Amino acid sequence: MNLETESLVFRQFKRDDVVPLYEIQCDQESMQYTYVAKSLDDSRSRLIAYAEQFERLGYAPWTVLLKSNLKIIGWGGLNIDPFDPGWGTEIAYFFHPDYWGKGYATQLVQIALNIGLNELGLSEINAYAHKDNIASIRVLEKCGFLFQRFEPKLGRNHYRIKSWKLKTG
Repeated sequence: MNLETESLVFRQFKRDDVVPLYEIQCDQESMQYTYVAKSLDDSRSRLIAYAEQFERLGYAPWTVLLKSNLKIIGWGGLNIDPFDPGWGTEIAYFFHPDYWGKGYATQLVQIALNIGLNELGLSEINAYAHKDNIASIRVLEKCGFLFQRFEPKLGRNHYRIKSWKLKTG
């Protein structure tokens, strides 16, 4: 099932997505605040590890495409880091720099939050952003995430949003 906004399509990762996503993941500018893929095989194994979470968790990051031409421009969504799972459910994403500043990360985070909190019933969702990644910090804050603390092990700020349920009766 694909999810759509006015300008984007979010769909489950396919193995054919590896090369276009690797082209973003190996770029130092694109990934300046996060993991840079060491090789195509490294990118493939990491992307597949994230995608395999869907069967177990019911969610995994999406491949992000421009709706107008179906060009792959990024990746992201809900996940539990398969390489360091102790940080809980989080939202992570990356986009090609040509598509920064267009509100696409905000659209992704909003859809992921809606699914996580409203459809899956998660009680909280985390996000981690490098302290110098001002654009991502703004996206998270705009979407309702609250700063928790700096996580020295990650070298990133920790943000969290919680689901609030009103108790009646």
